[in-house]
Amino acid sequence: MAAEKTVDIKDLFEAGAHFGHKTSRWHPKMEPYIYKKQGGIHVIDLTKTVDCLKEALDFVEKQAAEGKQILMVGTKHQAKDPIKKLAIDTNMPYVTDRWLGGTLTNWSTIGARVKYVKDLEARMSSGEIANKYNKLEVQRFQEEIDSINATYGGIKELNGKPGVVFVIDTVHDNLAIKEANKLGIPVVAITDTNSDPKKVTYPIPANDDAIKTIQLIAEYIKNAIERGRAKSKSNEKIDSK
Repeated sequence: MAAEKTVDIKDLFEAGAHFGHKTSRWHPKMEPYIYKKQGGIHVIDLTKTVDCLKEALDFVEKQAAEGKQILMVGTKHQAKDPIKKLAIDTNMPYVTDRWLGGTLTNWSTIGARVKYVKDLEARMSSGEIANKYNKLEVQRFQEEIDSINATYGGIKELNGKPGVVFVIDTVHDNLAIKEANKLGIPVVAITDTNSDPKKVTYPIPANDDAIKTIQLIAEYIKNAIERGRAKSKSNEKIDSK
């Protein structure tokens, strides 16, 4: 079973998780999570962050234990690499390029595109395309595959409706949250001082711009998923006896 990484307020502090936005850019609904104003910015109360993060991690662990997919979303520059790494490490679907309208609410259309590229890849790997077309045409097929994968690659294994959507920046990726809310899909998200935490099922009040904070919280999420899966396997062994 994955070793539990205790949520440590010192780690959060060292990662700069307490630095919010300028006071002029705040969202009033974040007030309960704000410790003070300092130097023109809001400082987040990390004791609240610890409590919220623990609650979010417990939920993620439970969802992973039930075999639910967690869709990772982070399309702004500093979120792309940590989110992609988290998704690949945990074998979860992800969006790091841009959120396509209807990714959740119009899955029949998005899913058809995903099926098309998967079928194309299968035909390419089997040699069917190479046997049927000349080199230039094969190259064009490969370019089409690469182009579609650039947009849909991270969600090729998404089975329609995920159990959870994890978002780094609720303002930048508000469309993902809107679609999740519309379908009643729980959202776990980092909520900076300019966010509306009421739109998130499990808000994690923290700095959503600092790469170290994003990486730290991503690591916590990864561990929670691994613990959930380990518990699921352990229960399966007990049931099979």
